[in-house]
Amino acid sequence: MARRTNKHLRPARPLGAGHATTADKADGTWVVRSVPGSAAGKSYRCPGCSQAIRPGLPHVVAWPQTPGLLSASPVEERRHWHTACWARRP
Repeated sequence: MARRTNKHLRPARPLGAGHATTADKADGTWVVRSVPGSAAGKSYRCPGCSQAIRPGLPHVVAWPQTPGLLSASPVEERRHWHTACWARRP
């Protein structure tokens, strides 16, 4: 069986890779990707409700399509949201 290349030696995937969609919100267009519970291995803080997103809980990751003035890349503005909190966001 062939060994896979170390992920740290491979080139980075673009942010939009995978099953990402776009969503128009009051503050612009966002790239949104669903994270299934099986892939959620860390704890995050939801910016919508300030509550923890525990490991194993399905949620969404969103980042602006264009970075803000103080960011060099949209990666810096990526946030993990509860799915319901993201849906309620204007």
